[in-house]
Amino acid sequence: MMAQFRHVVSVSGGKDSTATLLLALNKVQREQIVAIFCDTGNEIPVTHAYLDQLECHLGIQIHRLKADFSAEIAGKRLFVARDQRTRREYRTAPVFDAQGQPVPKRDHRGNILYRTVRRDGIEIREPIQKTRKVGGGRRVRWSNKAKRRALNVLYPTGNPFLDLCLWKGRFPSRMAQFCTEELKRNIAVAYQLDLIDQGFCVVSWQGIRRDESPNRRHAKKVEHVGPHLWAFRPLVDWTAQQTVDFVRAQGCPLNPLYSQGQSRVGCVCINSKKMDLAQVAFRYPEEVTRLAEWEHRVGEASKRGFSTFMCDADDRVDRRAIFADLNIHARVAWAQGDSGTMDLFDQLELPVCASAYGLCE
Repeated sequence: MMAQFRHVVSVSGGKDSTATLLLALNKVQREQIVAIFCDTGNEIPVTHAYLDQLECHLGIQIHRLKADFSAEIAGKRLFVARDQRTRREYRTAPVFDAQGQPVPKRDHRGNILYRTVRRDGIEIREPIQKTRKVGGGRRVRWSNKAKRRALNVLYPTGNPFLDLCLWKGRFPSRMAQFCTEELKRNIAVAYQLDLIDQGFCVVSWQGIRRDESPNRRHAKKVEHVGPHLWAFRPLVDWTAQQTVDFVRAQGCPLNPLYSQGQSRVGCVCINSKKMDLAQVAFRYPEEVTRLAEWEHRVGEASKRGFSTFMCDADDRVDRRAIFADLNIHARVAWAQGDSGTMDLFDQLELPVCASAYGLCE
């Protein structure tokens, strides 16, 4: 008996996923195609309207998937309420002798401890440097004040992005970009595994290009991911402009956000470029208000009491000063100021095309 296939196309509302969906519709029988959209809860409403438009234009249903973190938030409430840990965390500093040479770390018998490191392609063993505690340290346990503050807001809201951040007690960052995994990848994989459990072989169509980032420069066009599951990335050799040109050549609309100066569309991203953030603030100020409200709520659910949507590494101890410098309103002011953006906006009247992909002619 020939295996039945389902071609699952992940649609984000962006140019690459739209081009991928069009390619699938051109090459595969329509009844075998399943289009999915992983709703992060952090998209500009224009993207949801565009997905509705895309469904009508292509005559295909886009299944909306959404993560649920109710169990995780309930678990965090229980952990915070019961937290009785007594240990402390300390900052450390390296120890040097009178001649300024590093002091090696020793075990309880006085033996020097070593570690293996790789330098210039060669593995070498070197002594571990001794460190000392700096300051009085901080308690790991949640304080009673922090407990009351967090337990007051730790309830599911139904918004996947906000609930994820409430559970984590922070927003994602470049070094800890857990939003992609938790809100998109895990949900899409779970959906595909469910199809496999139903007896289908699944081909996961992904709109990934090698020139997007260093992490994707070695992306394979076809990859066998697991039993009955393959990944197919038809755009790996394309450029961003090629995807735009292809979608337009097919007579298919693009997300209007591209004509409004956005280089990437979908959710309001923590990695947004300066101009992206300035354009969002100018055209959709309600989104900035929403993010400011989320910063307050996630900060309440955080042990330290503050959290910013677009966070940077910052060694300062005073978290209030960090929040004052890095909150979303301060970030918008930065985006609108230094580059002369405000001078540009003074001359704009909506709707205005600010596309980087030649969509204005």
